[in-house]
Amino acid sequence: MEAPRAVGPLTALVLAGSRAGAADPMAVAAGLSHKALIPIAGRPMISHVIDTLLATPGVGRVVVCIETPEALTGVLPPGVETMTAAAGPSASVLSALAAYGAPLLVTTADNPLLRPAWVQAFLDGAAGADVAAGVAGEAAVRRDVPGTKRTFIRLSDAAFSGCNLFLFRTPGAARVAALWRRIERERKHPLRMGWLLGPGVLLRVLTGRLTVRALCERIGRLTGAEARLVFMPDGRAAVDVDKPADLELVKALMAAEAA
Repeated sequence: MEAPRAVGPLTALVLAGSRAGAADPMAVAAGLSHKALIPIAGRPMISHVIDTLLATPGVGRVVVCIETPEALTGVLPPGVETMTAAAGPSASVLSALAAYGAPLLVTTADNPLLRPAWVQAFLDGAAGADVAAGVAGEAAVRRDVPGTKRTFIRLSDAAFSGCNLFLFRTPGAARVAALWRRIERERKHPLRMGWLLGPGVLLRVLTGRLTVRALCERIGRLTGAEARLVFMPDGRAAVDVDKPADLELVKALMAAEAA
């Protein structure tokens, strides 16, 4: 495995498009073209994400990836760029890596609770790796967002939920994005997704014996890139807006914080 290379200024990519260009049900219900435009606390959801990224030290550029950039006219602050989304999140990340290079911080427009301190904790935890993903442990989620319904990935030594936060820190991370694209194509076939990581990994998943370390090491063997899961300090980092109940939860959490 190659040693992680030095990195330069950080570009932040916000994925704001709809999967396969199809209208998001929440956007349709709100009479909007994209879920990213749904208002929270009087502003489009994506505006909260962009504010956080602009307030994070080290972020030198913010780029919003969406299939129709004109949908964001009048929404984005000066200096924030747009790029046209590719066919799926992984393909968009690969396009962004080709256009802007590494390091590339990736999050989503439906992640409005994101805070600069959380992003910084994630970046600190990812130091030295080629690629990293932010996750929140089950205990942290239940502590900080009691009663919420999240999907947890259960390995033998940890249970966690994704935080829609990724760092493609070095050029070698593009190989992980390429693997992600292959897995993404099989998202409706879990066994095929597991098989792409290898029969040994699939067997350990099915028998409950796969560890976090083993998963990251397998990704490293497949791609030659050091992968890492970074456990976030705040369980709220796992709360994104996938369904109406999430939207109400985010509004309530923001209102409580403001009060």
